[in-house]
Amino acid sequence: MNFGGTLRINKFACFTLVFMLFLIIYWRSGSSNYPIDKDDLVNLKSLLKAAIYAAERGGKKIIEGKNHELNVRSKGKTLEGANDPVTDADYASHCAMYYGLKKTFPKVAIVSEEHKTTNDETCELQEPLEIDESPPEHKIIEYLNDEHIFTKDVTIWIDPLDATMEYTETLYQYVTTMVCVAVNGNPVIGVIHYPFPPRTYWGWVLKRTSSNIKPVVHREGNKNQPRVVVSRSHPGKVAEMAKQAFGSETTVTPAAGAGNKVVGVVNGTYDIYLHATAIKKWDLCAGDALIRAADGKMTTAKGELIKYFQEGDVKVTDGLLVSLFDHDYYLSKMPKILSAMP
Repeated sequence: MNFGGTLRINKFACFTLVFMLFLIIYWRSGSSNYPIDKDDLVNLKSLLKAAIYAAERGGKKIIEGKNHELNVRSKGKTLEGANDPVTDADYASHCAMYYGLKKTFPKVAIVSEEHKTTNDETCELQEPLEIDESPPEHKIIEYLNDEHIFTKDVTIWIDPLDATMEYTETLYQYVTTMVCVAVNGNPVIGVIHYPFPPRTYWGWVLKRTSSNIKPVVHREGNKNQPRVVVSRSHPGKVAEMAKQAFGSETTVTPAAGAGNKVVGVVNGTYDIYLHATAIKKWDLCAGDALIRAADGKMTTAKGELIKYFQEGDVKVTDGLLVSLFDHDYYLSKMPKILSAMP
C-alpha cells in the first residue's frame, strides 16, 4: 500500500466553491438589510381582475341612480363655457369603486375624478374586491402569467362616471366607468365598462385584450378620408379643423365620453379620435392603456406620450390624437390643428 502519494487539488473547483460561498453570504447579509414585505409587491393580474370588478360595481350604482333623483349640481364651467355637472350617481359610483379598490390594495395610490362623497361612513363599509376569481365573462385572465411589481410604482386612475352631461340627458349609450393601472407613469391596464347594456372592454399592454375586441383590418385608403370622432360638446369647430387637416372627404362624427370614443377607434368604427381642448387624465388613462394593448397609439397633438403620475397637473392641454393605424401620418397633419387651437 502506498501512503506516500500526493493529493492533487483542483484549483478551479476550489475557486468556484469559494465564490459560491461568497455569493450566499453576500445575498443573505444584503437581503437582511432590505426586507421585502408582501404588501410592498402587487400582482398586475390581480389588479386587472379588481379593476374589472370595480368598474362593474360602479356601473351598477349608475344604473340604480337613474331610477332616483339625480340631484344635479355644477362643478363649474369648462374652458369652452359649458356646464360641468355632477350627480349623486357620480358620487355613489366613486364610493363603490374608490373604496372597493382601497380596501383591496390599501398601499396603492388611487386618483379619482370625484374627491368627496355624500356619506363617507357608508363608503368605508365597501367590501374588498374579488381578486381570486376572474369575472365570469373574462376567464381568459386565468391563463395569463402573474406579474409582480412594487406597489410604490403603481397609480390607479378611476373615472366613476364618464359623460355625466349625457347621463342627465338619458343618452346612456355614451356613459362608461373607467379604471386604469399606471406603472411608473405608463398606462399598463385599462378597463372601460358600459352599464347600458352592461359590457366591459379591457386591455393589458403587451399581454392581450378582452375577447370582445376583434382584430381590425387596416385600410390604406382611409388615410385620405378618415372617419374622425370628436367631442359632442363642441363638434363644429373641431370638425372644421379636421377637414382642414385631413381633407374635405373627412367624415366627422360627434360623440360623448372619452372612453366611449377610444372604444370606437379600437373596434374600427372610427380611424381617429381628435380632441382640441383641455382634458383630464382620468378621462384618458384607461383608453390610453386600451389603445396601446390593441397596438394603437394615443398622444398629444404634438406627438408626446402622456404620463400618469399621482403628482403633477391632471390636465392635458396640447390636444389629443388617438388612432389604431397610421399615427405618424396623422401627426404630420397636426400643425394645422395646433395653429387653430385656442
